[in-house]
Amino acid sequence: MLIPKASLSRRQLIQGTSAAAIALPLLEAMGPSIGQSALAGKGKAIGSRGVASDVKAPKRFVAMCATLGFHTPFLFPDTPGKDYTAPVYLQLLDRHRDDFTVISGLSHPEQQGNNGHASELTWLTSAQRPGLAGFRNTISLDQCIAQQIGIQTRFPYLALSTSGRSMSWTSNGIEIPGVTSPSKLFQALFLQGSEKQIEAELGGLRRGRSILDTVKGRAVELDRQLGKADREKVDEYLTAVRNLEFRLQQSEGWVTQPKPKVTASEPKDVLDRNDAIAKQKLLYDLIVLALQTDSTRTITYQLSGMNAVPVVPGVSSDWHGLSHHGKDPAKIDELKLIEEAEFSAFSDFLDRLKSVSEGDATLLDHTAILFGSNLGNASAHDWRNAPVIVAGADFEHCGYLQHDSKNNTALANLFVDYAQFMGIDIDQFGSSTAAGIQGLVRGA
Repeated sequence: MLIPKASLSRRQLIQGTSAAAIALPLLEAMGPSIGQSALAGKGKAIGSRGVASDVKAPKRFVAMCATLGFHTPFLFPDTPGKDYTAPVYLQLLDRHRDDFTVISGLSHPEQQGNNGHASELTWLTSAQRPGLAGFRNTISLDQCIAQQIGIQTRFPYLALSTSGRSMSWTSNGIEIPGVTSPSKLFQALFLQGSEKQIEAELGGLRRGRSILDTVKGRAVELDRQLGKADREKVDEYLTAVRNLEFRLQQSEGWVTQPKPKVTASEPKDVLDRNDAIAKQKLLYDLIVLALQTDSTRTITYQLSGMNAVPVVPGVSSDWHGLSHHGKDPAKIDELKLIEEAEFSAFSDFLDRLKSVSEGDATLLDHTAILFGSNLGNASAHDWRNAPVIVAGADFEHCGYLQHDSKNNTALANLFVDYAQFMGIDIDQFGSSTAAGIQGLVRGA
């Protein structure tokens, strides 16, 4: 093993370049790719009722994680099957009973981490022991999908969040920042820039490619000074650079293409930082528009809680504190008000998806939705028995599917089903032990 004469700094790698342009996660998150959009750029405004039946509807994937969990006695029914008596939260979804399956007894193995909330880092990856010494995250499900189908849309994926964190992780284990501003997201999706702005964007993309060329050259030079382990790291880095070069090349093809026209008005961001439900609703609306216009087919949405009192009628206590209720009835009553508001917003989101016609089906029929949390019991920071709702797509929904609450089924088994629905040819993902979940069947 060769030992460098002196330690190598990141500055050496990017010497002579613009350091601001080497934010790999940001470039990956913002760089769209070239492809053929089914709906965008046809000169007609997209309204609320859908598109003509002669347009073949693509498949989509949306994953949403509420990081402070849900009080599962209000979510899991007493009996499995379709004929369950709906508990409090499912009553808010009852009009969609045929469109979703709620599942208990799922989790990723070995999720104890450096703090009680570390499992949110791995909800879409299933990497083990998050945040502890030696931990390195793995690729998230959405990125696995986007790598193969993202080329078909203006944005290969969207990573959205109410806090700035996200569930999306690159193949190198780097977190992709979450977009929090509905107005900025709307502008990126639907507002066409002026000729001057378009030229400036093209110039930025070309400069980005030049910077990556320089960085790649420096990395190759430094490779001669490194030992085996570091050479492997540089090789991973160069792989990421090559992927970014490809993204930047494809981005140039999209910059001059017209964006889809929509009848919706540009939203205004929620100014009250504690109005969490209003923020959730605005981004839900934009998810529907992004899918409907085929601007992307892969979306993640982190629904973060807060160490503050949310704007929900009847709530006067800190949300995070309420999640650690310790079975205090008064705290649970307040927590229920917050979580009812979350489920009501989710139900409205399903309404919106069902209202968009695509041929003889709806947008919901062509969208695979994963909704749940990384915590099965947030009060105890317990990641086992995580609450999961599977909605839409071609699943034969079976009401309530009850797996063993003690010896949990691998949640990543479900991820294989989602990937296959999206056309990804895999039979294993992360910590999965089987392809699919027993009791949950996809249609022919």
